[in-house]
Amino acid sequence: MKNSISILMMMILILSCQEEQVYSLPEDAESLLTDGDTKIWKLARRLNNNVRMNMGPCFMEYRQSFSNDHSVRDNNGENKNCGPSLVGSWEFKKGAKNEPYLRITSPQIPELLSTSKEYKDFKILKLTMDTLEVVFRHNQYGNKSRLIKDILVREDLDIGDRYFHH
Repeated sequence: MKNSISILMMMILILSCQEEQVYSLPEDAESLLTDGDTKIWKLARRLNNNVRMNMGPCFMEYRQSFSNDHSVRDNNGENKNCGPSLVGSWEFKKGAKNEPYLRITSPQIPELLSTSKEYKDFKILKLTMDTLEVVFRHNQYGNKSRLIKDILVREDLDIGDRYFHH
């Protein structure tokens, strides 16, 4: 019994000492995000608490543009019943554990994303020429906090299974 407890304690110690792998942004992250000028990203998939969400018309039409002058905007206002377009600025930030974040700042953020701050941080899980994957906490439906994961791709990429309904 004493031996089992010692082994268990040793395993816990080893596991707690292992560092969590932190994603590092590529050296050319800004160029990957903006394509050197303005790059348009479309939503390929959205997960809400790890459950794939239905992609209705607003999601299917959603585009987000990042420019090398650090401006960002989406096209919601151009689409029927999708709400106003977000216009703001972006920057890369580092979290407490050195993890990369994409911060979007705009006076519209509090109303659009149910927060008191004029910025929202999106943890970057992946950034390549073709893919931008981010995760963030969002208060929805009765102020319940949910973890949202967005996978965006270059606008010109064909994503065969974007339209998803149960």
